[in-house]
Amino acid sequence: MSFWNYITIASWIVLSILVLVQTRGASLGAGLGGGGEVNTVRRGADKTIMNLTIIVATIFATSLLIGLLTA
Repeated sequence: MSFWNYITIASWIVLSILVLVQTRGASLGAGLGGGGEVNTVRRGADKTIMNLTIIVATIFATSLLIGLLTA
């Protein structure tokens, strides 16, 4: 396996965790799509997790593309 494969796998795992951590409400039902609230402004930890998700998604996509081009 090449270096880019390891980066792709690691970023995929981190991205999966970050996406699962993001919730729209405080209850378990809200995390599974049952929340009726609409949050328009993210603050604090929600904003940080969202920004980390964007960064890790960019790393994942870039490493995947580079891995495909160098194969």
